[in-house]
Amino acid sequence: MRKEFTILLLLGAITVATGQDTNWIKVDTAGRYHLLQIVDRDGERLPEIELEDVVVVGRRSLGERFQAWRYQRLVYNVKRVYPYSLMVRIRYMEVNRELELLPDDKKRKEYLKQLEKDLLNEFEDDMRRMTITQGRILIKLIDRETSNSSYDLIREYRSVITATFWQGIARIFGSNLKSKYDPDGEDYLIERIIREIEMGRL
Repeated sequence: MRKEFTILLLLGAITVATGQDTNWIKVDTAGRYHLLQIVDRDGERLPEIELEDVVVVGRRSLGERFQAWRYQRLVYNVKRVYPYSLMVRIRYMEVNRELELLPDDKKRKEYLKQLEKDLLNEFEDDMRRMTITQGRILIKLIDRETSNSSYDLIREYRSVITATFWQGIARIFGSNLKSKYDPDGEDYLIERIIREIEMGRL
């Protein structure tokens, strides 16, 4: 404090000694120094400083804050599962190419059985760590990326019985493997978030 007072005293003395009165020094409540310009206003010499624009934002209502929280939660969940839906699309194309090269149904069944084991070893822990909400979003995004519902994929590569079994399990947890992605309807927010992710803004 003593050092700041000394600096101000010196500056004041220099101003008085040189006879200059074009600038004043002002200290604001935050302890910042401002150089004030002396300006003539209607024959009166007054100190003046240029202020930055101040934006005043009203406090959001509880409903608005809740909606903002829900949207941020949706962003988090989509970002969590979107990479998996892209992996499903890549694997889907690879599997179809591989199945076309196999000579008979026996070889195809063996390939799919081994693939299932490999996928379980690779992704089981990740899937177990997902929340139910994230699982529902992933089901929708699988349909977005492959144009097939999760139920249709299981039925195509395993059997109707297996697809029906897993559909029953999903329904217990309030999910639906037959869910379709609707970017222009109930899933428009998810689609908007994905567009933002793809453009590197999220």
